[in-house]
Amino acid sequence: MAYVESRKNLTGSACGIVGLALTFTGLAGAYWPVVIAGLYAAGALIAPPERPPAPEFPDPSSRLASLRTDFATLREYLGGVDLPPAASGRLVELTELLEDLLAPGWVSEALATDPEGIHALARAVHQDIPESVDTYLRTRWWTRLTPGTEPPERPLEQQLSLLHREAESLAAGLREAEARRQQTHTRYLEDRGRSDRGGT
Repeated sequence: MAYVESRKNLTGSACGIVGLALTFTGLAGAYWPVVIAGLYAAGALIAPPERPPAPEFPDPSSRLASLRTDFATLREYLGGVDLPPAASGRLVELTELLEDLLAPGWVSEALATDPEGIHALARAVHQDIPESVDTYLRTRWWTRLTPGTEPPERPLEQQLSLLHREAESLAAGLREAEARRQQTHTRYLEDRGRSDRGGT
């Protein structure tokens, strides 16, 4: 069926119909089968090659929707984790910022145009935050067996602070992009106004 609907078959069939027309008018003579077959083959050869369909990838909005679901799963996991007050406070600040970035609305619409931003958020949700918390929990258990070592909450607080700084940088980049968009629109309106005045 794929070949029947292909460009080669359609073009060859069109040329074959020309051969039939030549046969009915008597121009093909006794060699009409050869003429029809030859015209069909020629049409199939000159037909443009089939163009494979371009791959379809999920659009950014669907990636954000999936990331929101994963973020909800992460929040549920974090809700059952016992952290020291300082680390817990920094984690709350971080998750609130991520929630604001992922919330449906104009912020997520701006984020949808930034593949690197989506990747950074996905990395934080899927890898960085779970790894930081899980490593803290495992290290805390070993620390109880070997007292006198560095408290594991200090590296955790540092990691959460770094992740929060990354999220703030992402938010600042989105804000700057919107500011540039606003400035571009202002220049466009100014140029249009000058052009209108010059034409009158």
